[in-house]
Formats: sequence, C-alpha cells, structure tokens
Amino acid sequence: MMHEDTAAIDQDTRTGWEWARADDWQPPSELDTGIPHTARMYDYYLGGKDHFEADRSAARAAIAAYPALPLLARTNRQFLGRAVEFAAGRGIRQFVDIGTGIPTVGSTNEVAHRVAPDARVVYVDNDPIVATHARALLAGHPAGHTSVIEADLRDPEAILRHPALGAAVDLREPVALMLVAVLHFIRDEEGAQRIVRTLRDALAPGSALILSHGSPDFASRESAAEGTRIYKSASAPLVLRPRAGVEPFFGDFEFVGPGLVQLPLWRPVAGHVPTTDLPEGWQDVSAYAGVALKP
Repeated sequence: MMHEDTAAIDQDTRTGWEWARADDWQPPSELDTGIPHTARMYDYYLGGKDHFEADRSAARAAIAAYPALPLLARTNRQFLGRAVEFAAGRGIRQFVDIGTGIPTVGSTNEVAHRVAPDARVVYVDNDPIVATHARALLAGHPAGHTSVIEADLRDPEAILRHPALGAAVDLREPVALMLVAVLHFIRDEEGAQRIVRTLRDALAPGSALILSHGSPDFASRESAAEGTRIYKSASAPLVLRPRAGVEPFFGDFEFVGPGLVQLPLWRPVAGHVPTTDLPEGWQDVSAYAGVALKP
C-alpha cells in the first residue's frame, strides 16, 4: 500500500529533554584489528580513514570483484540523507540508527539537525571503534541531541530495553527506525525477519522504517558470489536478498512513493541521480531502498 506524503513540517520545538551521555565510557583496552569489520570496510569504500590493514585488504578484494562498491556506498549515504530529510519533514523528531557505521559527512545526526535542530538521534552499533567515533560527535552537539549505544542488532530486545534508549527516545511518539545497509549482514537463521518485526512492533503509529539492502538482482551472478565469498572472512557474512526477500522486512507498514526501488531511484535529487533512468555505470548499484510508515 502506498502512503501519500501530505504532512506539514512539525514546528514543535519540544525543549527540556535530558539525555544519557555515557560520559564515563572508556574504549576497550584490547581490540582485534586483524579481522575485517564491515563498518570499517564501508568507511574505506566512502574514502574515509578509519580502517586497518585487514579492512583495507578485504575491501580492495571486494572492489576487485565488484567495482561498483564505492559508488554503491556513496549512493547509499545519499539515500540516507534524503530519507532522513523526508522523515524530519514529516515532523518526526526521533531517529534510531542501527548499524550506523563510522560517522562521516552526511551522517544521520548531521542531516536531521540541519532540518530540525531539536531532533534526537540515537546511534546503535556493535563495533567499539564505531561507538568511539560516534560518541565523539557528542562533543560538538548540545546535550540531548545525540546518544550512542554499543549493542548488536541480533538482540533487538536488548536495544529496546537499553536505559540510554529509554532516556533518549519516547517510543509512544513516532520514531524513524533506520536499518540502512545492515540487514544484509544478518543471516536468515539468525532470525532476520523476527529481529525487524520486534523493532517494528515497538514503534508508535506514524513511525517510519528507513531501509536499504544489498541484492543479487542487479549484479552479475559471478560478482555476487565473489562478494559473498570475500565477506565470509569479515565480522559478518554478506547475505544478498532478492526483492522478494527484502519487501517482507516492512511488514504492514505503508510504503511512501516510489516504494521499494533500486537504491539510487528513491526520490533522486540534483547532484545524486539526475533522472529516473540510471546513467551508465549506475545500473550495477545492486541494492534496494525504501521508506514506509506505520499506520
């Protein structure tokens, strides 16, 4: 079902919130940097600097197998920005970004606060390095705007009952739940559908699910197979799903236009993808993206 976007921008400032800032958090004394981590590999694709040799080696091998990966990463980041702007424009002021990756230009908090300075953003990731960088964002923002939880998407109940989430987010009010380029690291046998259903069920009506997911529907069979093989040595396997495997993640939420589409075609803007016909080279951006609202 398609949901028409007719909501006006909410001008409510909602002041007076106090946040859990985890100021006593300390980085881990030991960190295994010899295993490629998906978040740090993604940072490499985006041209970042927060990765180790194991991450770079695995990322270069993945790019050799699938040269469109850096373009895919950039396009995914652009989708994130457009989707956050959409949600904030509807008046949503709470964002829970799970599997956020290492924050860089165009991160959720940057986009959300540009549209709505009163927006509350919670980052959730299972990589201590990601948590370290995300917490560094707190220094540049007033208390009450950005919070960080170190947790794993595979345990959604732990995320929902985390005291920092409860201090930051009122689940009785609409939330933008962001699962951007993360579910393709969760295997079916780990309960991928159950995980997302648990999170969806916790949301209030009017909430948004923002989701992108790698797919074999656009890449060649050889490239998809090689990419999957390379990620077997990383911190999480790569599970590419066809459209029929991605759409159920949205449950009974109502898609906003244009629905579930190839990643760069979700509401493209000038400077991203200029037309609804993908230019040469963009056809290999092998992922779906969509935003849906809870009735």
